[in-house]
Amino acid sequence: MDPPPPPAIPREAWEGCSVLLDINDGDRLAFFRLTPAATVKIGNKTCSLQPLAGRPFGSLFSVGADGLVPCAAADAPSRDDSMQDGADGQVQDETRDNRSLVDNNTAQNLSSDDIEAMKRDGATGDEIVEALIANSSTFGKKTVFSQEKYKLKKQKKYAPKVLLRRPSTRSICETYFKKSPARIGFMRVDTLSLLLSMANIGPYSDVLVVDMVGGLIVGAVAERLGGTGYVCSTYLGTVPSSIDIIRMYNLSSDMVSRIVQVPLSELCSMQSSGNTPLVLNGSTEGELVEPVVVQDEDAQASLAQAVDTADEKAQLSTEQTTDMEVSKPSLDVQDENSSFECKDGDGDSIASKSKPGKAPSPEKMKYWNEHGFSSLIVAAPGHEVESFVADLLPLLSYSAPFAIYHQYLEPLAKCMHTLQVSKRAIGLQLSEPWLREYQVLPSRTHPHMQMNAFGGYILSGIRIQSEQVSHQ
Repeated sequence: MDPPPPPAIPREAWEGCSVLLDINDGDRLAFFRLTPAATVKIGNKTCSLQPLAGRPFGSLFSVGADGLVPCAAADAPSRDDSMQDGADGQVQDETRDNRSLVDNNTAQNLSSDDIEAMKRDGATGDEIVEALIANSSTFGKKTVFSQEKYKLKKQKKYAPKVLLRRPSTRSICETYFKKSPARIGFMRVDTLSLLLSMANIGPYSDVLVVDMVGGLIVGAVAERLGGTGYVCSTYLGTVPSSIDIIRMYNLSSDMVSRIVQVPLSELCSMQSSGNTPLVLNGSTEGELVEPVVVQDEDAQASLAQAVDTADEKAQLSTEQTTDMEVSKPSLDVQDENSSFECKDGDGDSIASKSKPGKAPSPEKMKYWNEHGFSSLIVAAPGHEVESFVADLLPLLSYSAPFAIYHQYLEPLAKCMHTLQVSKRAIGLQLSEPWLREYQVLPSRTHPHMQMNAFGGYILSGIRIQSEQVSHQ
């Protein structure tokens, strides 16, 4: 029987969903939830978000007298269209330049009093921009690209535009990297995509994730799985790591139900019990025990005594491990000063109706203990990677890929050396992602003058069976 098709990605915004508003071409980015009381303040005007409901993602809105108004396609021509000849559609060669232009504040004939008078008379922002262009003595002498820059500058001031974007892995990562990069461990969008690729994240995968960057990794993996497989988020100690960024995604209830959280100590204790198949003992706690066969009464008594002794030692070891792990520092990914948190009409952060991060079922824990996870992603900038990975690799199945992100190179270099010496992984590769945007125009193609030269480092490899492991 063929598996059911994955749910379709919604193309239109609906009431109750989270949206990303791009105001004035990236000058301001904000997450909101579409509720009847949701509003956004643009300049000195407060606008309701109700006109956004039912509109397709990618729609452009302008600020009118009654709030947000959808922009017609004819009102927002693209830059490429303005550079093309209307007859044959060929791009014209630019013959003008800006060498003769002097910025001495005398080219504009409209004064500030004239603009204020137009506002009092009820002129729209687009009308003010057109009046500024018509009264500029140097606008016609500028190149096409300079004219577009001039119009965009005046439009941001007098006629702001709002772009409705769908919160996805790329848009969420770009927003946090621009506004609060420390909260996501300074992870760039190309680094995140490389992490998913190196870990071979695909449908029906069981992915083990160590996400200490606010839930960005967990949300990206869940979005790529599309409601198939499982995302197991593990953490140190007894307090789960924050995965609040998942609330920005519009994940379906089925996708949210496949995001589970479990402490690392529980996974390690289950793994240390052995590789023999485990069965449920029928208790309400879902405790896992190994199947045994008892031959006679003497053997049964001896076995019961041995089991009691082992249980006492295991309980003592678990208590010591828990006390030790609680004292370990954890990375605080909360940012109370963040101005672009996802808000609803009352100003409260969005909370998903179906809470992600529930404990996995005993059946899934048993399956992962027998077969292991299909891939591993680690993003824990505040922890020692070398000791962390030593506990995580045994949880993977053989030939499973893993990818580890860190802001700095030295922790990953030490971890790579340890894995090479222990011979627990092959195909080890230490990568430094690099991304640069280019401005592409006729006869003027060059990279942007300002760019971010740092995107962190990634250690990737494939887990194998160590030669030092004794075969039973």
